[in-house]
Amino acid sequence: MNPLLPERSRFCCVMLFSLFCCLSTTSAFAQGFPPPQAVQRMTVADGFEVQLVASEPLVRQPVAIEFDDRGRLWVIQYLQYPNPAGLKRVKVDQYTRSQYDRVPEPPPHGPKGADRLTILEDTDHDGQFDQAHDFVNGLNLASGFALGNGGVYVLQAPYLLFYPDRNRDDKPDGNPEVLLKGFGLDDASAVANSLTWGPDGWLYGCQGSTVTARIRGVKFVQAIWRYHPRTKTFELFAEGGGNMWGLDFDRQGNLLASTNLGGFVLLHIVQEGYYWKQFSKHGPLRNPFTFGYFDHAPHQNFKGGHVTVGGTVYQGTSLPASLQGKYISGNLLGHEIQFHTLIPDGTSFRTQHGGTLVQANDSWFAPTDLTVGPDGAVYFTDWHDKRTAHPNPDADWDRSNGRIYRLQGRGVKAAPFLQVHALESQQLLALLKQPNEWYVRAARRELITRQDPHVPTILKTQLHQQHSDHQTLQLLWTLASLDGLDEPTALQLLQHPAPTVRSWTIRMLGDRRSASPTIAQRFIQLAQTDASPQVRSQLASTAARLPADPALEIAQSILKRNLDRSDPHIPLLLWWAIEKQALTAIHDVEQRFVTTKSWQQPFVSEFILERLMKRYAAAATPRTLEVCQKLLTTAPNAKQNQLLQALDTGLALSGQGQLKPEQIPAALTEQLATRWRAHSENLVLMQLNARLGNPAVLKQALDVAVNNSQPLAQRTAMLKFL
Repeated sequence: MNPLLPERSRFCCVMLFSLFCCLSTTSAFAQGFPPPQAVQRMTVADGFEVQLVASEPLVRQPVAIEFDDRGRLWVIQYLQYPNPAGLKRVKVDQYTRSQYDRVPEPPPHGPKGADRLTILEDTDHDGQFDQAHDFVNGLNLASGFALGNGGVYVLQAPYLLFYPDRNRDDKPDGNPEVLLKGFGLDDASAVANSLTWGPDGWLYGCQGSTVTARIRGVKFVQAIWRYHPRTKTFELFAEGGGNMWGLDFDRQGNLLASTNLGGFVLLHIVQEGYYWKQFSKHGPLRNPFTFGYFDHAPHQNFKGGHVTVGGTVYQGTSLPASLQGKYISGNLLGHEIQFHTLIPDGTSFRTQHGGTLVQANDSWFAPTDLTVGPDGAVYFTDWHDKRTAHPNPDADWDRSNGRIYRLQGRGVKAAPFLQVHALESQQLLALLKQPNEWYVRAARRELITRQDPHVPTILKTQLHQQHSDHQTLQLLWTLASLDGLDEPTALQLLQHPAPTVRSWTIRMLGDRRSASPTIAQRFIQLAQTDASPQVRSQLASTAARLPADPALEIAQSILKRNLDRSDPHIPLLLWWAIEKQALTAIHDVEQRFVTTKSWQQPFVSEFILERLMKRYAAAATPRTLEVCQKLLTTAPNAKQNQLLQALDTGLALSGQGQLKPEQIPAALTEQLATRWRAHSENLVLMQLNARLGNPAVLKQALDVAVNNSQPLAQRTAMLKFL
């Protein structure tokens, strides 16, 4: 399937496409209309209009679009898809993942492909792009790009590249700089994609479902990853998520990623989170001790095919106010553009289908990306091909087509365009107050590129003044992007009345992976007193990035308050923060959580202690098993069976069928043997005693298994046990 491979099997995808075709009529789902006729056949929501702004031969197979600060539209033409040039495929598995004979060299030394990054211009100002110029061609599976820092960042697996263009002549100044190496090439429908500036100055991207990346010693399959251009830092922001293609940030800076799992339209991605995967197909999470994961945002009234792509949160000014803050996305297999409502649900969201903005009435229409332009209109691409699935990597693709459309309010005239790069720094700072988010992001990008040494001082001064909560957030994001967030300013912002300001200040301080004693103490105070679950959620995420002290104190303080047991994010975030320290700070964890008092705290008892038992059992060292024994000793009777099951599950994770005697604390051996003698029919106790090398258990199991007078079910159970 073109740029998004469904999580379901390729067979399901092909069958779904076939079903669409079979159920359709010529008038409802006809095939491949020429550009002018395609627009006329579209069903557009009341109050809106669609205009064709570019089509073949000017643009073909568009997969990613974005406007620059001169109002021009950049587009990746993904013409090399689905196989990289110059490589020999040596193997294809049942999920159409390919292995190649070598890793290609980066441009310009590696094989030249057909992909190109093209600049589209409207030279006669009639609303349609009439001129195209390649910034760079010969690319080989280029799937994403971002403008900034005096050049262009380009994703071309296995590389993240930076093409400098300091003189702004639309030609690279030289060969690209290789920033990252190791993105996978296994499947061109799931390669690293959607390179997007975060409000905090990091570059964020998606990694698809059927591609394996190995970057700086980190091996991963599905993830949201990020790269910091100034510090050159690479990290996984969150892991899992399926085959995501498209990400954006809402007004509060929440990261939302599109999905191709039927019944859902997005995932709300939080820092240090672990997310759903189709585990049987794509393997486990990197951390085997997550003991849980986040799922998609629950969705109501799902419509269309199961592939949602290129989603963007509308934050422009030219569309009706009813669309403000709505999630607008392409539905690839439904051949339409939809919008969805984001409904707060604790610290996360539920989503609800809002309506169809554009129904193409053409089964070749395949939206791959959306963006909001400087005029506030929504621009969307059309890959345009009769094929929407790839049953084999050598399928025949029609690379002659491609369209880009503009969705706008009917009769709305665009406001005059501001040449952002030509503005003074003070004027750029003023743009941060613009209601049109495109100008806000463009201004911040130009300020980061410009690095005016006076700007951080101005921003700090403005932060002392009265602003709306959102304006304060914009000032904070820009200051942090310029590396100007110092401790006095941060301490001031940690007292701000807006939870979004406090939580983002926590996040950006935590990105340093350390905290001064003053900041650490302030984090602990917030964990103990802050009224906002949004702040507590970020504290839980940040705790996973900090040393044991203060991380464990932060986690314990939130747990003691017992406020967030029903929140969709906080309980697991707290567990993951504790798990990071479980072995390296085992004494501290034991003192804080493995006590009789801990069992009396509902939040700790419900979400932490059984997971802690599994984690320490999985480590299976004398010291961790000593903590396991203490957990059993301190637990109330009502929790004993669950703890025993957790102990057995954890020991199974250790990979050791039977522990060595020197691993096992004598107290644990005696405790489990005594319990088994009192409940010799208990299979979990039998299993645990067997793991601990108790020969009487094995003898009993064998006696039952060979005894014809015993019930068949019990004999079978013993055989399975043996």
